[in-house]
Amino acid sequence: MPKTPATKTVEPSIFGLRRVQLLEGLPQPAVERLAQQCRWRRVLAAQRVISREAQDRDLYLIISGRVRVTSFSASGRQVTYRDIAAGDWFGDFAAIDGMPRSADVEALEDSVMAVMSPEVFRQLLHAHPDACDRVLRRLVASVRELTERIFDLSTLGVQNRVHAALLRLGKQAGVKGNAARIDPAPKHADIASQVGTYREQVTREISAMVRQGLIQRANRALVIPDVARLEQAVTEVRRAP
Repeated sequence: MPKTPATKTVEPSIFGLRRVQLLEGLPQPAVERLAQQCRWRRVLAAQRVISREAQDRDLYLIISGRVRVTSFSASGRQVTYRDIAAGDWFGDFAAIDGMPRSADVEALEDSVMAVMSPEVFRQLLHAHPDACDRVLRRLVASVRELTERIFDLSTLGVQNRVHAALLRLGKQAGVKGNAARIDPAPKHADIASQVGTYREQVTREISAMVRQGLIQRANRALVIPDVARLEQAVTEVRRAP
């Protein structure tokens, strides 16, 4: 499990805020004001950023680095929800509804974050409709993604859940010419924590996918050479009676 937070204060960066999707198109004075209203932190890799059931309500804007949203059971088993990269944000659930944190978040690499209080976050959404729309779209996307994953866990076998997880990662990495490159390749243990199985099963399924030509190994990366083929395979199983 990740360690206790280890953070260092860093100087505010207007340029850094400009790269956050939530703030795209904001007038320069608004960005400058937010840079001063936020608390700026550097978090080291493998350190916890927020803890499940914690009472803080801040929103985190990722200026650089990458984090993982996850939870641990009492026995220490990990369930991974998603990885979030620079330019994105997290913590909006608690900032909106005032409830305790719903998951743990740990830094996958050294990261810089601008931490926004829930009061400033709500002021931002009320004053800038485009930012509000982005948050609404994010919330809907989260519900759709979690609904799909619950359906997969309830109806699909391990093989098909691994297929669906790699398809999801490929789309997140970006599809170009019907191919996707997941770089670096996800660890088998990480995929297992997403689809509710064990690392050894994921290893077997990925080896089978390589033999079938559904994916290819390329040094540190995994390549999906035909995204449409993999998507069709996943869709057919989901629709099967």
